[in-house]
Amino acid sequence: MSDKNWDIETDLLVAGAGPAGMTVAIVAALEGLDAVVCEKADQVGGTGATSAGTLWIPGNSQHRDTGFEDSAEDAAKYLDQMIGDDRSSEHRRAYLRCGPDVIDYLEEKTDVKFLPCGVHPDYRNNLAGAGLAGRAIIPQNFDGRVLGQDFDRVRPPIPEFMLMGGMMVGKADIVGLLERYKSLGALRHSVSIVLRYLTDRLRFRRGTRLVMGNALVARLFYSLKKLNVPVLFESPIAEFIQEGESVTGAILNTPDGFRRVRARKGVVLATGGFARNPKYREAFMPDPTPPYSMAPNSNMGDGIALADALGAGIDTSGQGAGLWSPVSVTRRADGSEGLYPHLAMDRAKPGLIAVNAAGHRFVNEAVSYHDFVEAMYRAHETADTMPAWLICETGFVTKYGLGAIHPETRNLSKYLADGYVTVADSLEDLAVKIGVDAEGLINSVSRHNRFAETGTDEDFGKGDLELNRFNGDPSHRPNPCLGPIGAGPYVAMAVWPAEIGCSVGLSTDPECRVLDAEDRPIPGLYACGNDMGSLMSGSYPGPGTTLGPAVVFGWRAAMHAAGKLPS
Repeated sequence: MSDKNWDIETDLLVAGAGPAGMTVAIVAALEGLDAVVCEKADQVGGTGATSAGTLWIPGNSQHRDTGFEDSAEDAAKYLDQMIGDDRSSEHRRAYLRCGPDVIDYLEEKTDVKFLPCGVHPDYRNNLAGAGLAGRAIIPQNFDGRVLGQDFDRVRPPIPEFMLMGGMMVGKADIVGLLERYKSLGALRHSVSIVLRYLTDRLRFRRGTRLVMGNALVARLFYSLKKLNVPVLFESPIAEFIQEGESVTGAILNTPDGFRRVRARKGVVLATGGFARNPKYREAFMPDPTPPYSMAPNSNMGDGIALADALGAGIDTSGQGAGLWSPVSVTRRADGSEGLYPHLAMDRAKPGLIAVNAAGHRFVNEAVSYHDFVEAMYRAHETADTMPAWLICETGFVTKYGLGAIHPETRNLSKYLADGYVTVADSLEDLAVKIGVDAEGLINSVSRHNRFAETGTDEDFGKGDLELNRFNGDPSHRPNPCLGPIGAGPYVAMAVWPAEIGCSVGLSTDPECRVLDAEDRPIPGLYACGNDMGSLMSGSYPGPGTTLGPAVVFGWRAAMHAAGKLPS
């Protein structure tokens, strides 16, 4: 094409304004490249905006500066045991080698700032090299007011993660709110964040005190804006433009019509993976195909489909297609369905079990959200475990909460009316109401209660792992994760498998160049984030397994395009 045929010319065209895509564009701009971001939706953030915002970065300086010791060598040992040697091994070595430097680079040059989590165990601490602390970092809270009118461009968290219709709270906030009458400090903090929220609602649709994943994407977006990197909203790629075998640009379908974009250094795909694409879900997800997804509706696998049509390889070599969480289906105020991911707040607490249709326990309920769903699929081979059922007493819900039901809730009538929970005075009646074998359920509760007395779960080891105890109730003895299920009334909640990220994605080399079916780089085409096959190969080593690689490999893609990627 001649120069006059281009509507826009740039060095890098980045498809997708999630954490991976925004990182690419920020680093490209910092390294002297022109970048343009095209985003299919009308907001930035994607799945990252609704996440916990944690990044798994072994050996990070944020923890080292506070006295925690960790090493990439230990993390490599841990990953080798969990995953083994496969086609993503070199990706993992590159990730561990440059991860801490990437975070320091962003902290030094942008408004993306992180805090150490301190103690936050890896998910399989029974493997050598696992860390109990020092690897998980989170974004610093962010004041959304500095974005001005563009604050509305940040995709909000799911309603189930907000209080009072729009107030974000982090884990530390939850502790303070629950203990507001126990200490003056907790009361002050609780009052301050509520007053801030009420003030925000005079001007904004929701609270501007951003935490977790919302803080991460807002910080990235703010950094983009300060670098004057344009973001073209509602402008997905319609097709690539090629010269020979090289991708040299793309045609965007914008609100103002089709626009031809020349990308001198290439096109980077970071469109969020195939989560909402029925064809790819059926092809790559386990059987039965999970009926729910935590991804935005816009994540239709656009990037993967475009590259697939170009002859790109799709990496299916890992242990699974998804990175999972059990979810319960909520009913929102407007009548629509929502999903609540059961990550850490209820399953590990004492006094709860998970059963299948046979009434049998099938898992250590306190394992990671990913491992819980993998156990659901294994159990489903012999008994219906879609859905699985979380079983507890109403007193458990009042003390700890359950799913989207907050702690201190005593009246469950609203949740009964919309079908979110089922309540019965006896286990027999509960089993009939939810379609579970009554004898199996009664026997499972009885056996579990015997374990609660001794503090040892002889069947599944609930409470054995550091992760279990970290999410349990430290005040409960002898096992912070095991407590009796007593005389009722009893509560049941259905949970289903849903992916929080795709593991299957485009085949790439460690420089993020997309590979064809013969493992040859396609000139001018990169992929990162969930469009890139997961370097964790379907495993989930610790908190931040998706966001850590998204940011690190976003940096690597931009540095390679700029010709500055360290060897």
